[in-house]
Amino acid sequence: MRILYIFPHPDDESFGPAPAMHAQIRQGHEVHLLTLTKGEATKQRFRLQLSKKEMGEVRVREMYCVKKVLGLHGMKILDLPDGQLKELNPIKLEEILEKEILEIQPDILVTYAVHGVSGFLDHLVTHAIVKRTFCKLRETETNAPRRLALFTRMGETDTKGKFRLQASADEDIQFIETCTEEDMQAFLDALDCYETYQEIIEASGVKRVVTNHVPFELFGEKHGARLTSIDEKIPS
Repeated sequence: MRILYIFPHPDDESFGPAPAMHAQIRQGHEVHLLTLTKGEATKQRFRLQLSKKEMGEVRVREMYCVKKVLGLHGMKILDLPDGQLKELNPIKLEEILEKEILEIQPDILVTYAVHGVSGFLDHLVTHAIVKRTFCKLRETETNAPRRLALFTRMGETDTKGKFRLQASADEDIQFIETCTEEDMQAFLDALDCYETYQEIIEASGVKRVVTNHVPFELFGEKHGARLTSIDEKIPS
């Protein structure tokens, strides 16, 4: 199966889904990553005394390290404005996404659950436009993605780190990727790629929060029991 993860920022793929991405590659799936911005608006640029343009270039270089560490089959980084997706015309955003999705032709799309895990506005916008584009393609294209999986968290809201981390209701989680020690090491190595972001990584507590059980919701699907793989019972 070809799987396309879509997130707004560099590091979104490593703050949680990375163990699952590595596991799915290890299982033989073809995993791609589409990132909507270069993450240039991070406040770390002030510490490093970099312009937004320079910060974006640094973060792109760090992402290519992640691509190698996780073994991604493909990665593309767009140049939409970091922190400002809510200001853009959503129709134009959907058109951009539609073009990228049709070019890659994934069987499965993955993005954030509706709460965006951290609640960041760019995360919420990305969820909305990916879901809308998925629904449109299912209605209009014969080669549309067949499943939309939503990366999430289990358990309670976590307020111990830098960010307030939301979780999905237990009954909404329909698949959990169980990851090996190798997958977890790839997750840690991917985080290490973000050399300029280590201060935030430590403050976030992400290494404590992420476990070897990575949960997903499945949009528009209800199954009697949790699935055992991301492609099990995939709609036609």
